[in-house]
Amino acid sequence: MDITGRVLTTWLLITLALPVSAEVYRHVDSDGSVTFSDEPRHGAEEVEVKPVTTITLPKMKDVVADEERGANQRSRQTDDPSPYETIRFTSPGNNEAFHSGSGDIEFSVTSSPALRQGHKYEVSLDGQIVGQSAGGSVSVQNVFRGTHEASVAVVDSEGRPIQKGESITFTIHRPSVLN
Repeated sequence: MDITGRVLTTWLLITLALPVSAEVYRHVDSDGSVTFSDEPRHGAEEVEVKPVTTITLPKMKDVVADEERGANQRSRQTDDPSPYETIRFTSPGNNEAFHSGSGDIEFSVTSSPALRQGHKYEVSLDGQIVGQSAGGSVSVQNVFRGTHEASVAVVDSEGRPIQKGESITFTIHRPSVLN
């Protein structure tokens, strides 16, 4: 093993043993060989070693128990796979084109039957979630001009999707410096 390999191996071993040793010393001999030690010696300099971050992983039995609880909860939620007959936008309308100087849009959504307790509407614009509302109204500011796609879904209190609704396409016109 060459000197670089020894230095790297020594450094790695010292780094792994940091919680055990409090001080580390570095010494360079006349040949340029570097050694690290937990014992000081003439010509050695103390090396400041930063603490190592450790992570305690959960026990496998706890992970399995959490997965089983989640599966049971999903099973209960899927007992009624379509709790809503319709989930749709009331504004803007599908294929609607309109002017908005600031680019602000107010999405209005509704469902039949009405939202259940703990559920919210979640509106996405061009594939990105832009807001949630239990009241059926989500405002978005500064939307660029052009054609966009919006979709709506109902989510539970933890943000997990319950049921997807319709998607719409609309075009927004905004003034430009050219016209």
